[in-house]
Amino acid sequence: MQSRSNIPDPLDGLATTLDRSSFAAIAQLTSGQSPATLAQSFSDWWTHILCSPGRQLQLAAKGGRKLMRLADYAMRSASGSDPEPAIDPLPQDRRFADAAWKRHPFDLIEQAFLLQQQWWHAATTGVSGVTGHHEAIVEFATRQMLDMVSPTNFIPTNPVLQQRILETGGQCLVEGARFFCDDLERLVRGEPAAGTEAYRVGEKVAATAGKVVFRNRVMELIQYAPATETVRPEPILIVPAWIMKYYILDLSPENSLIRWLVGQGYTVFCISWHNPDSADRDLDMEDYRLLGPMAAVDVIQAITGTEKIHAAGYCIGGTLLAITAAAMARDEDERLASVTLFAAQTEFSEPGELGLFIDEAEINLIDAMMWARGFLDSSHMGGAFQMLRSNDLLWSRILSTYLMGEREPMTDLMAWNADGTRMPYAMHAQYLRRLFLDNDLSEGRYEAGGHPVSLSGLRMPIFMVGTETDHVAPWRSTHKLHMLTGAEIRFVLTSGGHNAGIVSEPGHPHRHYRIATRMQDGPAPGPDAWLERAEVREGSWWPEWSSWLGSHSGEAAAPPAMGAPERNYPPLGDAPGRYVLER
Repeated sequence: MQSRSNIPDPLDGLATTLDRSSFAAIAQLTSGQSPATLAQSFSDWWTHILCSPGRQLQLAAKGGRKLMRLADYAMRSASGSDPEPAIDPLPQDRRFADAAWKRHPFDLIEQAFLLQQQWWHAATTGVSGVTGHHEAIVEFATRQMLDMVSPTNFIPTNPVLQQRILETGGQCLVEGARFFCDDLERLVRGEPAAGTEAYRVGEKVAATAGKVVFRNRVMELIQYAPATETVRPEPILIVPAWIMKYYILDLSPENSLIRWLVGQGYTVFCISWHNPDSADRDLDMEDYRLLGPMAAVDVIQAITGTEKIHAAGYCIGGTLLAITAAAMARDEDERLASVTLFAAQTEFSEPGELGLFIDEAEINLIDAMMWARGFLDSSHMGGAFQMLRSNDLLWSRILSTYLMGEREPMTDLMAWNADGTRMPYAMHAQYLRRLFLDNDLSEGRYEAGGHPVSLSGLRMPIFMVGTETDHVAPWRSTHKLHMLTGAEIRFVLTSGGHNAGIVSEPGHPHRHYRIATRMQDGPAPGPDAWLERAEVREGSWWPEWSSWLGSHSGEAAAPPAMGAPERNYPPLGDAPGRYVLER
């Protein structure tokens, strides 16, 4: 006899639907940010501040000292001398770099703002009893509010903007208003940003010659035409992130990693992911693994006849590649000659500032939003990334475009960044919870093919690239693979961020990198120890990768044919294919 407690509640389905609909509506209003998380964080911080009289005394004393420093600076400045500032901006803060900020009274405005900003940082960090996640959110939210009211954002307090208005007779404000209306119209019509039309996919960018040789519901596989008489026998498979279009690695000819790699004598294949819609809501991580890199390895082997393949993954594509490689190692599939990871995390306990948007409440809200639509729109992720770097990506652009009347010239990287993609509901919910929140991959709980995978099974040589200013995959986080496998790892830390650090072609000015190798089964250095012993080199890291690939490749021979019609893999059309054009 069935227990009454086991009888399904007839309202279960309705209750779930109503709750999800409510959370989805909240997510739409807050752009996916959880008000519950924000309220809990500030409540945690404020409660512990109220219970900490010693901390209150410290903050009051800090505030008093800062007022005295500001007053001392004001008096020295009024005397006509050129006093040392009471506080300097942080190295990455370029808002007050113009000499106009040194003139009175704008120097006082700048100094007051920076001192206030420093005080708020002290007030929101280091409070006993506040959880680390809540502290990070409070500090981040406070920084966002301060960035919003920065004196650089307002005409009466910005001398550079005032000078611009005088020089143009106010025309800059007219131009800015025109730019604003144009951008608003494009947003309403769902059109790409102004200037992107100069970088048409397949013409100016994603223009490396090749053929689509395979297509399924998740991806197209592109084989690039050889540029040398002979090529290495091991082809290279590139697994890009599906959070962005693949052609970040095939931008303009002069900075295309794919074109450069082909020119180094390699046969290159690259996955171009389908841009999912609501019909693809149930695609999950396992579908992406099987229909993505696993399917690609089978096709490449059939076309080239090779026994070994070099595989490279970027960002979340690198995480998927690591999962795939671990599953292949578990299943004694030895077709991977090497694995390369570009700014890709395999351990998520310290995901950087992106972790601000990852907790139970946030995931519940994002899950409901995706459930309602069947996918996560690119605008949500783009908004999150803009918030992480609001000075550079939001307020400075609003100032220069809509107030200064100076639209930043479009570049291939900016045009690519505006060409967003969606993510299916099932996959992204699984990715956020199992990898970011629960850290299942590094702790041996992640399943592929119905069985757990272990990164300790990776024994093939590994080349890794981290970037110094990465806000998406911090290099100290990507470096943690050293602790999870005994494989040979050649780790490169390059200048730049998540995208610009990877698109670092030879000849690019002001580039440098650090490099060191942990030999197979050698001791695993921590990031600080690695940094101390890594060799600093100038220029692009691309030649280092090519040389490393060459040391793990056979002698060059004639290139393979494009596709293999006799094995049911005929060329289906020219690169870049259909999927990259999906909006």
